[in-house]
Amino acid sequence: MTAPTPLPAQQAAPAHPAPGYASPIPVVRTHIGHAIASEWTKIRTVRSTVWTLLSMFVVTLGIGTLYALSLSGEDYVGMPLLAGGFFGLMLGQLGIITLGVLVISSEYGTGMMRTTLTACPRRGRVLTAKAIVFFLLAFLMTLAAAVPTALVQLAVLSDQEVPSYAVDDAVMEDSIVDGEVVASTDQVLGATLGAALYVALLGLLALAVGALLRHSAGAITVMLGVVLLPLLTALFLFGESVADLRDALIEYSPLNGLASLYGIPMMGDELDSGWPLLGLLALVTGGTLAAAFARLNAGDA
Repeated sequence: MTAPTPLPAQQAAPAHPAPGYASPIPVVRTHIGHAIASEWTKIRTVRSTVWTLLSMFVVTLGIGTLYALSLSGEDYVGMPLLAGGFFGLMLGQLGIITLGVLVISSEYGTGMMRTTLTACPRRGRVLTAKAIVFFLLAFLMTLAAAVPTALVQLAVLSDQEVPSYAVDDAVMEDSIVDGEVVASTDQVLGATLGAALYVALLGLLALAVGALLRHSAGAITVMLGVVLLPLLTALFLFGESVADLRDALIEYSPLNGLASLYGIPMMGDELDSGWPLLGLLALVTGGTLAAAFARLNAGDA
């Protein structure tokens, strides 16, 4: 029997080592576009988004249409031609505010935010992507509801003849031409583009509050207080000693800002339009978003 050949103590390394494992998934440098695509996928595949936006659209257009039909037989309404859109959007905006909170607070409630931040460690990029996607969606959907509502007001309430006693009405100063009620260019822009920007900013403010509080019910409650509480508080301030406070609460309330864009400011003729209040809302929203960025970057998920 032949003895086995002894193994060499050490074999020479191969001249060309075998290649390691290569992932079939290409490795690319991520950017803000990937985060936006991810947030768009999230928001459009959640049922609450569809139902919230649908309810906003139905309420805004439905109440605006009912308002116009209820006054269609009147000779003179005494309000700007597009004012009826305010009453629908006053309630419809609550859907945008609710969705703004849920966009981020729901991830904290389910623990999904940890997964999101693991996939995208740059926390500021996550909040930026959420803000961009939500703001554009809220703006476009509100505009889609405001435009047909304005068209309904124009179709149903046009050709109102103005009586002689109402020609000098300060509220209707920009709405009366040759004895008829018309909608000026500024009023059309305010009731469509301006209203959509205002509601979208309120929704973005709600998103920032949700990022700060990280609790759905708490953030929604805070936002309802921001929208409703100033005006409700002013209603109970009767004394002359608090008249300045009462006027300030009404003038700078979010509802007055929206009403002013429709030409029906709650302070009478003291505000010419809602565009200055729209700018003020943008500043408040920007400051709240900055605070939300600071907290998110603090490190706690």
